[in-house]
Amino acid sequence: MTDLDERLNKILDRVTSDDFLSGRKLSGEIPFYAFDYDPKEELAVREHINFVLSQIAKRRPELRVQHVNLWKLVVDYLKDRKLYDRAVEMQRAKGGDAALKALKAPLDASKLAKALVEKAPPVDQDLIIVSGVGAAYPLVRTHNLLNNLHSLMGGMPLVLFYPGKYDGQSLRLFGLLKDNPYYRAFRLVD
Repeated sequence: MTDLDERLNKILDRVTSDDFLSGRKLSGEIPFYAFDYDPKEELAVREHINFVLSQIAKRRPELRVQHVNLWKLVVDYLKDRKLYDRAVEMQRAKGGDAALKALKAPLDASKLAKALVEKAPPVDQDLIIVSGVGAAYPLVRTHNLLNNLHSLMGGMPLVLFYPGKYDGQSLRLFGLLKDNPYYRAFRLVD
């Protein structure tokens, strides 16, 4: 069994525990958690997320759990605003940098945080799981999104599956790209 397998096998017990769901033992901190992993293991992690979701439904059927794929959220958000096709065309005609620059304002982290909360209203959930972070880069910077979610989530636990490194102080997407410091999340499992 690999280190990743051992860590993945701890997730279900952790996210279904009463202490985790109630935020006990957090001393008033925001219940945001990160599960970091080697990006090479993306497919295994995706498969395990689906497994965890199916097992939560069996183990704790009363729990209201919403899984949000960040990449799909971005695409749907752009399509809803009639920007997706224009962005694809701009990328083809002028390149990725031009499209990224044009999408900077529409994909502001505060707007995406509101879109995430609209998709998964915290008052209607017991747990929100976010994946698709790697696919959403560079359109979304994770630390900005998380910072904007703080005031919107209340005491709702959020688990971020992060293809990179999180050391409790900073996020490093793909283990390479340093993001701004982010101190507010806990490691989901060690």
